[in-house]
Amino acid sequence: MRSNPGMREILRTTDVTDLSDRDIPPMFREVVERGWSVTAAGGRVLTDLRPETPGVYIDRLAEETTINGRGMTDHDLPAAPHERTPLLVRRCLAYVSACLRKAQGEFRDTRVTAYVSLSFADAEEALLTSNVTFCTPLPDVRPYIPDPEAITDAAVAEISLDDCSAWP
Repeated sequence: MRSNPGMREILRTTDVTDLSDRDIPPMFREVVERGWSVTAAGGRVLTDLRPETPGVYIDRLAEETTINGRGMTDHDLPAAPHERTPLLVRRCLAYVSACLRKAQGEFRDTRVTAYVSLSFADAEEALLTSNVTFCTPLPDVRPYIPDPEAITDAAVAEISLDDCSAWP
């Protein structure tokens, strides 16, 4: 897993053992269950997140990240950081793991990559929020996040299916 210092610190202090579907909010569980599909341009996208009307994108990476990117449900989590952070991280990682496993089963490879970012909402309470997206690295397109280490305003991780093996 490639990550920046902020994400490494969060993961160091968060128990990520025994991740399961129970950690994933119901709406996101449905996304996992519906699986993956391929767009006309060859983009690998989560079927439940596909727009009814296809959009126009500059490349396949833009299509995949636009369709597959979502903020993780957090409205039901406590505001206190020591309670909120571990629950939010577990949700993100359980969702990532389930989606990447489903992608491997459907595409017969492990090329789909996940990106998780955690940052503080621009609100009075400064609540930690997160975003998860998936894309397939392309040889002729700049990576979604070329250098996670360079990100300083959020905790960021690039996660492959192999990285998920550490989470039962």
